[in-house]
Amino acid sequence: MDGSAFAQFIPLILIFAIMYFLLIRPQQKKLKEHQKMVEGLRRGDQVVTQGGLIGKVVKVKESNEVEVELAEGVKVRVVQSTIAQVLSKTEPANS
Repeated sequence: MDGSAFAQFIPLILIFAIMYFLLIRPQQKKLKEHQKMVEGLRRGDQVVTQGGLIGKVVKVKESNEVEVELAEGVKVRVVQSTIAQVLSKTEPANS
């Protein structure tokens, strides 16, 4: 009787394992890559926000904000996590 009860749970365990490797794990990896990209933002990087706005990073603030220049003289404050993509990176300054 115990063997048949355990056998009934094997398909559930397999389904969970498949979901973990096909859905959960890749999503966690993508989230880590996004956090690494956001932490690496520097002044001069050209970025795309989740709203589709393209601009250049003018200032990276400590309060989880980035100041982005959309056009000459048009600057907006953006939450760092809403940066969707970095189009071009600036080279680090040689000190």
